Amino acid sequence: MNLKEIINEITLQLAALSLAYKHPQVSWPAKLLCVLTVGYALSPIDFIPDFIPFLGYLDDLIILPFLIWLCLKMIPSPVMLQCRESAKDLWKNGKPKKWYYAIPIILLWALLLFLVVRPFLP
Repeated sequence: MNLKEIINEITLQLAALSLAYKHPQVSWPAKLLCVLTVGYALSPIDFIPDFIPFLGYLDDLIILPFLIWLCLKMIPSPVMLQCRESAKDLWKNGKPKKWYYAIPIILLWALLLFLVVRPFLP
């Protein structure tokens, strides 16, 4: 498997996890882990900043696949198969139609950034 295929697989898994979050047969702990995993993947803030050579991408190469693996263990296989098939349909016509799902994540990070910067403002 080359790097492009791995990235495409991770993208598909993340889209499937975002769909699994809405599925009624998924338990609430698995839903919470799905939200954390997709949020971490979409987040511009990492545990180790990307500008640090080698180590910056190491957390994405270890933490993200681990979180995906953990989600896959918690979600029933038939549900995950159904979500993967639905996720393939999401990307058929280019970008997903429901881009506005990113708004809560952007607002959360903007709030966190404000809370961090606020003490330094005059």
